[in-house]
Amino acid sequence: MRRRAEERRKRIVGNRAQTWEEAERWDLEFWQSLTPQQRLEAHVAILEDVEKITRHRQGRCSRSD
Repeated sequence: MRRRAEERRKRIVGNRAQTWEEAERWDLEFWQSLTPQQRLEAHVAILEDVEKITRHRQGRCSRSD
């Protein structure tokens, strides 16, 4: 988990917007700049994180999660 967190920090892209419209525009441009494979990989990673959170909340997580 620690290694995964370190790898994720290396890939994080952030932005500070002044308005909601600016934030939405940046978000759209960011996701559109990725390849379909990169978007799919991000989606799968999000789904895996949601599953881990769900298991944790239900008390079914392991130490590796």
